[in-house]
Amino acid sequence: MTTYPHLLAPLDLGFTTLPNRVLMGSMHTGLEETGDWNRIAEFYATRARGGVGLMVTGGVAPNPEGAVFKGAAGMFGAPDAANHRIVTDRVHEAGGRIAMQILHAGRYAYNPDCVAPSAIKSPISPFPPKELDEEGIEKQISDIVAAARLAKEAGYDGVEIMGSEGYFLNQFLVTHTNQRQDRWGGTYENRMRLPVEVVRRVRNAVGPDFILIYRLSMIDLVPNGSSWVEVVQLARAVEGAGATIINTGIGWHEARVPTIATSVPRRAFTWVTKKLMGSVGIPLITSNRINTPAVAEAVLADGCADMVSMARPFLADPDFVAKARDGRADQIAPCIACNQACLDHTFSGKISTCLVNPRACYETELPVTQAVKRRKVAVVGAGPAGLATAITAAQRGHQVVLFERSDQVGGQLNYARQIPGKEEFHGLVGWFRTMLDQSGVDVRLGHAATVDDLADFDDVVIATGVRPRDPGILGQNAANTIRYDELLSGQREAGQNVIVIGAGGIGFDVSEYLVADHGVTEDLPRWLAEWGVEDPADSRGGLSDGGPKPEHPSRQVTMLQRKAEKPGRRLAKTTGWIHRATLKAKGVTMLSGVSYDRIDASGLHITKDNEPAHLRADTIVLCAGQESERSLADELEAGGTMPYVIGGADVAAELDAKRAIDQGVRLALNL
Repeated sequence: MTTYPHLLAPLDLGFTTLPNRVLMGSMHTGLEETGDWNRIAEFYATRARGGVGLMVTGGVAPNPEGAVFKGAAGMFGAPDAANHRIVTDRVHEAGGRIAMQILHAGRYAYNPDCVAPSAIKSPISPFPPKELDEEGIEKQISDIVAAARLAKEAGYDGVEIMGSEGYFLNQFLVTHTNQRQDRWGGTYENRMRLPVEVVRRVRNAVGPDFILIYRLSMIDLVPNGSSWVEVVQLARAVEGAGATIINTGIGWHEARVPTIATSVPRRAFTWVTKKLMGSVGIPLITSNRINTPAVAEAVLADGCADMVSMARPFLADPDFVAKARDGRADQIAPCIACNQACLDHTFSGKISTCLVNPRACYETELPVTQAVKRRKVAVVGAGPAGLATAITAAQRGHQVVLFERSDQVGGQLNYARQIPGKEEFHGLVGWFRTMLDQSGVDVRLGHAATVDDLADFDDVVIATGVRPRDPGILGQNAANTIRYDELLSGQREAGQNVIVIGAGGIGFDVSEYLVADHGVTEDLPRWLAEWGVEDPADSRGGLSDGGPKPEHPSRQVTMLQRKAEKPGRRLAKTTGWIHRATLKAKGVTMLSGVSYDRIDASGLHITKDNEPAHLRADTIVLCAGQESERSLADELEAGGTMPYVIGGADVAAELDAKRAIDQGVRLALNL
């Protein structure tokens, strides 16, 4: 008997049966743009071997004007279909099923030739779109239909028509972006004409025995978005036009409500899909922040959907379903929804991967092979770099000893998991502990390794991390001044009026810790209220008429930085705005271009714009960067031993777990 009876139950679609209720949702990885079809095929085949019921590719454009950027992946003709056949053949050989997502970006395209229902520029893309005339609309429909037909010729099991997230078809649905007065605009019946016509004509082109998923925006989270009555009306029309499955889309890309970041509660929007259950006769898929088998099982058991979509969890662990099926759920590498290596890479034009699993999208470059010769490997430091090295080296057959001076593994991750909104880091540290046990690493906690301890090893890896940088402020040893590590480890406490020195990632994390003693990530009703989200049956698009209602901050916080630039400008591309908005809502004062003159018992004396100022505070928290802790590496090198130095001990640039884990995995694969 399985622990996950709903999740692992087959789903009968009539003409075919999916082996379980798990969809690997669409992700823009950048792989298709490389033109390396063997690499692309291996990415998907790896996940097919891992047992997922159905996969959806990243968005594939039906024509150049609909591409998310110039040169983005498209399905324009027979040569494209031939390339995609390499992928589908490999997936089918692995026992999997795969659908191609047809994505027309509309006004979201980073493309001067972009088109839309009305010539209204998007706030997140640089080019104003051209308003389509009747002939232009017919061309878009024909091109989408042609792409679907080519997808079938390429061997795909189906297509997903992207009708959500504010892309082209979604843009026709709402007056926010559709101000036409012809048969494609005006009344809702006219505004929904295009997506329904697309589904009808795609179904006619591909025949009855082909999966057709329609991605429907069930809560837009933008002003003047769809009402719930309209959502239901569209769902029924799409079903009538020939859709096999309806997938849930949450929020437009321009929405100012986070939908997939780590601070979003797990399964935060499954209640929206549940509202639609029973209104249509075809299966419904729910999505967003479902990242463990237990969460997915509960979603299905609660009747929220017929199937769950998980995308980034399959970057973290391609064997997600197989491990759940085999009773090894504790070994599933967790998606922590950090966005650092996936979406941040996508929006920076880089190949996506995963902070937790750097092999994602690099399967052909970074295969895990058994070592030809077993070596005795010492790893010093059980932060993310050391943990990744130790576990991967042990999996390859090496004898690994991991030394850690503290009484717990995790290093700087243990600080991250204290931050409200970063609760997923608890699971990451727990997974590392599980994998150390499973891989047979000899873990020696409370042991500060010395040169003598390391004498008999074939390889020595120094992953001793970082220490807080000394900012050199006069009076910084005063009783009212503490370091961020003292605060987050619980050694010291802060008063009610706090100054945070440093506005990098640590400064923002510490400020969030200070203003929200009890975060809202694990309390969905409080989170929804804080971001101004409510039932779309009560307000269009699901945005509360009263707006966000942030909770009162726990403390008064002022955050300072020396750089004369906007605080938080260097935060991550896709999540930085969330941190800035959160602190603004909590009343945090942010000052830049500040010189720190001295600290005394009353607070901090500064100079800003050539004017002295005195900021009163109970507590001053130092978050002024980090320095590499590499004293042991220096001792070894002085004695003639050349260790490998990785992670923060190598480069102390913020707290970069992504780089640290990547270095650790790559090193271990080459030992």
